[in-house]
Amino acid sequence: MGNAQLQSIHVHPVKAFRGLAPREAVVEPWGLAGDRRWALIDDGGKVVTQRQQPRIALAAAELLPGGGVRLSAPGMEPLTVPVPRPLGTVPMQIFRDKVEAVPAEDPAVHAWCSAYLGADVRLVHMDEPATRRPVDPEYAREGETVSFADGYPLLATTTASLDALNSLIAQGDHAAEGPLPMNRFRPNVVVSGTDPWAEDHWSRLAIGEVVFRVAKSCGRCVVTTTDQDSAERGKEPLLTLGRHRRLDGKLVFGQNLVPLTPGVIRVGDPVSVLE
Repeated sequence: MGNAQLQSIHVHPVKAFRGLAPREAVVEPWGLAGDRRWALIDDGGKVVTQRQQPRIALAAAELLPGGGVRLSAPGMEPLTVPVPRPLGTVPMQIFRDKVEAVPAEDPAVHAWCSAYLGADVRLVHMDEPATRRPVDPEYAREGETVSFADGYPLLATTTASLDALNSLIAQGDHAAEGPLPMNRFRPNVVVSGTDPWAEDHWSRLAIGEVVFRVAKSCGRCVVTTTDQDSAERGKEPLLTLGRHRRLDGKLVFGQNLVPLTPGVIRVGDPVSVLE
């Protein structure tokens, strides 16, 4: 791990939308600043992601000063959405969690999102990430919270493991689908300079000045089979992960991180395993 470094940073202002790749990011207790503070919900209050709507992959959200977003998507006029005032919350279901969220104030925002997806959806904002949603208690320490990310503040992947996975895909029945790019896995931090699957053995690591604990391996879903540039689905990488990377009944790639200290991470920062 002597030469490991932070190769890239990825922030997704709206859950399931296309991500941004800044050169640096502020690490907050619940994730990277601006990451997944917005999400879509359906008319029953359930979160809507690429699982149900692969076309969300083609929508983009630019982060604006103060936490607002500028939305864009194929065939749609761009739309600026300010952070809503705290006029009341609506309940939402994000997997097993019930969370209170603040809807965008302008009805035109919900109409824009609904028109793009051809489904009745609303855009909501997490106003108080310090209190709204605890990390899964099975893997959390007291007081740890998370944004609208799937379950943990950050997701880390390594380039060496992606190369190893792509080598396995190349030997399989759907080799033509590979090699897959890292954006299939929607990480927050990508580390280079490790051995393949080295992250399986991490429990604490430092990226620059910021220390993280590794909560658990990341179980993968159908989103990884979605081409982030076309929204089309294939069989990989789940087919290959099922053969080679099955852990406790889950197909795993990457590690979920929880920040232990605040700070700023920057592309090129050294990455060191502390234990």
